[in-house]
Amino acid sequence: RLGGPWLLGLLARLLLWGSPGAWASYLRRSSSCMPIPHRMALCYDIGYSEMRIPNLLEHETMTEVIQQSSSWLPLLARECHPDARIFLCSLFAPICLDRLIYPCRSLCEAVKRSCAPVMACYGYPWPEILNCNKFPADHELCIAAVSMDENSSSRRMPRASCKDCELEEASTAREILESLCANDFAVKIRILRKNTTTTISDFDLDPSKVEVLKHGPLLRTEIPARLQQWLDIDATCAHNIMRGTHAGVFVVSGEVQSDKVVVNKAYAWQKRNRNLHQAVRRWKHHRCPEQAG
Repeated sequence: RLGGPWLLGLLARLLLWGSPGAWASYLRRSSSCMPIPHRMALCYDIGYSEMRIPNLLEHETMTEVIQQSSSWLPLLARECHPDARIFLCSLFAPICLDRLIYPCRSLCEAVKRSCAPVMACYGYPWPEILNCNKFPADHELCIAAVSMDENSSSRRMPRASCKDCELEEASTAREILESLCANDFAVKIRILRKNTTTTISDFDLDPSKVEVLKHGPLLRTEIPARLQQWLDIDATCAHNIMRGTHAGVFVVSGEVQSDKVVVNKAYAWQKRNRNLHQAVRRWKHHRCPEQAG
């Protein structure tokens, strides 16, 4: 549940706030408090139950709010930033208090930094209506980030992938072998989910369960660290591969791009995937086309 800690923090700041400022003025025009409806998937169960209409994006009716807010759900599904929902709901469904409470500029900038590149992948620029310069500085009354600072050494902020990474169907052994040949590396690994309580799940590579099938330009010894980096920064791909499970064994293959690896194919290592088992057994003696000559 997203609401508790950040909502309590906001209310505490309100109690300590003095005279109204530019960003904490009373509402200048007529507005009303309305329950956040179930149909507003973006913000329902965000941590408070009522919102102001018109909202901070000047949507006048609940029908308009629901319609406009639903267009942001695909971005949230990309898990580009753990505070993206709070940021968007502070605008689409502002908390029903006597003052206008905007998101802090730093919250906007953090979400934009992580999410704008993903939007750009699909041809959508960061909208001017969400220009971060419009929002108040952190020392003013505003909704701040909930997650830890992304520059903190204690946590690397997951970055969403533009790539729709999904588990592949283990078709024929021959097709799997061709795929392994086409990629820079191929590894059989075990992935563990570290938590299930945060907006973005963290994943660990089990270092005792790494079987290198093909290392390509990488050193065998550096593959576990490179794959852990992939799990850290490509939250979307890892999330899609895991499909809600807590642990799993996979055969993954991909390419090396300067300072990172990118997974292109992932197969679940299961008994029923006989073609995958056959391909892995045959791989040791398999000769790729470029090697055959």
